[in-house]
Amino acid sequence: MNKNTVLAWATAVMIIVGLALIALGAFRYDDVAGWGFASVGIGFFAIAWVFNALKGRV
Repeated sequence: MNKNTVLAWATAVMIIVGLALIALGAFRYDDVAGWGFASVGIGFFAIAWVFNALKGRV
């Protein structure tokens, strides 16, 4: 496994966790905690985007 493969796996895992957090915020928690879960999920998407952009450059 080279660095690009590790970044690809990290991107996939971050997207899955981000979707799970957004789903928790949308369907499980109806109060203020739901907004927190959803915003952290969007943050996971941002980090996954950075990991995807780093592929081929590291």
